[in-house]
Amino acid sequence: MPPVVSDTLLVFGRYGRQALRSKVGIAFGLLQPLLFLVFFGPLLKDVPLGGRGDSWQTLVPGLLVQLGLFSAAFAGFGILVEKQLGVVERMRVTPVSRLALLLGRVLKDVVTLFAQSLVLVLAAVALGLRAPLAGVVIGFLFVGALTVSLASLSYALAMRVATPQEFAPVVNAVNLPAMLLSGILLPMSLAPGWLDVISHAVPFRYLVEGVRAAFVGEYADGDVGLAALVAVALAVASVTLGARLFRKA
Repeated sequence: MPPVVSDTLLVFGRYGRQALRSKVGIAFGLLQPLLFLVFFGPLLKDVPLGGRGDSWQTLVPGLLVQLGLFSAAFAGFGILVEKQLGVVERMRVTPVSRLALLLGRVLKDVVTLFAQSLVLVLAAVALGLRAPLAGVVIGFLFVGALTVSLASLSYALAMRVATPQEFAPVVNAVNLPAMLLSGILLPMSLAPGWLDVISHAVPFRYLVEGVRAAFVGEYADGDVGLAALVAVALAVASVTLGARLFRKA
């Protein structure tokens, strides 16, 4: 086994055990999408959303992307705490690969997201969602790739700033417009023309549309293929940039 792989699994094991001990953190990370699902979803049942599938097949894919967007983007907060406690410096003087120090954390975030996504989908099924299993799996893969991208950048940013007061405004400045322009809660087809045009510059829009197409079983649709390309491109670019910044910090 290559050293970077074994080191990544070692770091993943450490942070995976840490996450399991923090059940409250996992639960609260899932709370916001569940609130949208329970309190906002029923309002859309009789609303013509202009897309394929019913209201649940429109809302749930957006909530999955929202879950990845917010959970991964704020993942770097953990490193800020570790920097203050000296944990990061102690880990960096060990023989563990610096790339593995990043990838192990990111892998933990992906596994946590899959667990939260499963709970969200099961709750949605109880409320009325009907989607093919293959479509749900494809949706999970897209959101997993999104988590890899954003968590890599989040950890890299956390290594470059000193305090949460510097970290949080940067993340919020990116997350809020990204959420509004990607059509997470409502399809961008309902937006005025100028807003729809602007939203095409947001890569998360293509992931949302790809997951929605998968949830209605349209796997050969161009939306799924485009989402796959965007997901892979984002993951490769983000991990490359994140690893470079993480090493230099």
